[in-house]
Amino acid sequence: MEILLLIGISLLAGLLMSRLAKLAGLPAVTSYLVAGILIGPFVLGRVGVPGLGFSTLEQVKSLGLISDVAMGFIAFSIGNEFRLSQLKHNGKQATVVGILQAVAATLLVDAVLIGVHFIVPDKLSIPAAITLGAIAAATAPAATLMVVRQYKAEGPLTSILLPIVALDDAVGLVIFSVSFGVAGSLQGGSVDVLSVAVAPIVEIVLSLVLGMLMGFLFNLTEKFFHSRSKRTAISVAFVLLTVALTKIEFMIGPVKIGFSSLLACMMLGTVFCNVCDVSEELMDRTERWTAPLYILFFVLSGAELDFGVIADLAVIAIGLLYIVSRSAGKYIGARSSAKLMKCEPDIVKYLGITLLPQAGVALGMSVMAESLGADGTVIRNVVLFSVLIYELIGPTLTKIALTKAGEIVPGAESARGKRDMKSRARKDSGETK
Repeated sequence: MEILLLIGISLLAGLLMSRLAKLAGLPAVTSYLVAGILIGPFVLGRVGVPGLGFSTLEQVKSLGLISDVAMGFIAFSIGNEFRLSQLKHNGKQATVVGILQAVAATLLVDAVLIGVHFIVPDKLSIPAAITLGAIAAATAPAATLMVVRQYKAEGPLTSILLPIVALDDAVGLVIFSVSFGVAGSLQGGSVDVLSVAVAPIVEIVLSLVLGMLMGFLFNLTEKFFHSRSKRTAISVAFVLLTVALTKIEFMIGPVKIGFSSLLACMMLGTVFCNVCDVSEELMDRTERWTAPLYILFFVLSGAELDFGVIADLAVIAIGLLYIVSRSAGKYIGARSSAKLMKCEPDIVKYLGITLLPQAGVALGMSVMAESLGADGTVIRNVVLFSVLIYELIGPTLTKIALTKAGEIVPGAESARGKRDMKSRARKDSGETK
């Protein structure tokens, strides 16, 4: 009963807050996060009255399965952006820009935070500084995708943005593995460098192979069903199966091997959209099914933000430097690499702004960094603080950048929504059950 009550409260709070956000012209993502903060354990949850919100962080984490599944569907949708017909047009640009902007963010954060170490060595160690630099490479795909969907953004910037955001996960894993290995060695060899160096590469390869196999199996299975409703159910089933399989972990010698659900589900979507003739229609119907799931994901993300980190002034100071240097690195890296690849002027000008959101992947890396002991605690708190800021302002900045680029037309959201409803109603009326 308690779990169902919390799910219902979360969904309702997100929906109600989205109406206020629409009046203020804010993206729905931001409203869901704010709703989560309000019903979280640091605001209404403190009252301790059942029905008002989450009383503890443990209650929020008990619904972690919802977040895992939501991220799987988000990655599946992003995989749909890797159609071969589109990659022939901007694949090279997306790859080069995606790698260079991530490296630029890491290098700039490293430089700034290592400088902080020499000024106040007792507040931030070099291992913590270079680990934070690696985490800076990651970008949150969920917030970006939701803004693009809400406002039906279309254009060159949107086309190159989603592949870059997806590529960030793979690039971020490699950068983090190298930096984390160096940090462990500097700290006294407490981390197995071989394991840290090999595991992420193996994880990336295995995740992509798993996603590829599931994608081809998905395509074979859907051919046995012809009604839209049953094909939608098959789509949901394969995403769930892929997320479940990525939870498997095993050891090869000293190396612990796992899977990335983001990369696996992204590859699932990529393979499926390129081999299935009706993939676009199925993707559209799957998106309708997942709408409540996405709302819950962002509300739970907001509820999980730990406001306790604000009490430490050192964390705030380091966090602000991290935010400023990472933002500058993302913007400069994206701008310079987009110019190098001769991208369109709007991409050069606005791409960096759309890459600022940061959340789940960064938090996952910070959890791994906790093995560094006291340094890991500093890393975790700084990332929590930065995610709090980025998640609240990132979606709005993404909306502004896409609007400035002319890929979000003011007022088009409602008009297109009405057209989509009419179109879907016509399709549904002729559906074979």
